[in-house]
Amino acid sequence: MLECRVHWAPPADGPRMRGLLDEAERGRYERFRRPEDRARFVTGRFLARTVLADVTGLPVRDIAFTTDCPHCGGSHGKPRLPGHAVDFSLSHSGDRVVLVVAEGAEVGVDVERESDRDVDRLAEKVLAEAERGVLAALPPDERRRAFFTYWSRKEAVLKATGHGLAAPMSALHVSPPDEPAQVIAWDGDAAVSPVRLADLAPGAGYAASLAVLTGRPLRVTEQG
Repeated sequence: MLECRVHWAPPADGPRMRGLLDEAERGRYERFRRPEDRARFVTGRFLARTVLADVTGLPVRDIAFTTDCPHCGGSHGKPRLPGHAVDFSLSHSGDRVVLVVAEGAEVGVDVERESDRDVDRLAEKVLAEAERGVLAALPPDERRRAFFTYWSRKEAVLKATGHGLAAPMSALHVSPPDEPAQVIAWDGDAAVSPVRLADLAPGAGYAASLAVLTGRPLRVTEQG
């Protein structure tokens, strides 16, 4: 059984939180124009540092991340804690910030606020053919929730592999929204196996999922 600890927090932006940012993170923080974007970013890094300090025993100010992409070597990869077996992933949307931490396997997490975007149009780019069929068969008032469930599951997987949006979501086929989360099929060069998926409980109006590159069963605990 692989333990996955999920931590939720509302966006905030205080001096103590900003004080833990490194130089590159402060530069990124300053480039955000909207206060809400700054708050989501600094909350994610603060949450990651404080939780990882507790997990590893390191002083919180000694927690330093690398962002090297495992596929191209660029600096746009997900944050990692070098020298430790623990992996983590961050996501935020609306007034939700989420962190997942696991040891011994690569993880990804995604939370999505159910927005007013045209989900039928987006489905053409994001969903596999079979998934579009499931979505089209649903009543109109259920399609938005279903689409963002699909989206969060897929993005969690691509964050776990480190591909992010560089890999086509439509090549990844996951289970229907009202069924337990799992990968059904995956075509293309980005495909990996095995992958475990789990849906999270972000509250009404949101969808959230985590993915772990493992064949072991998951034990997921959520707090915050």
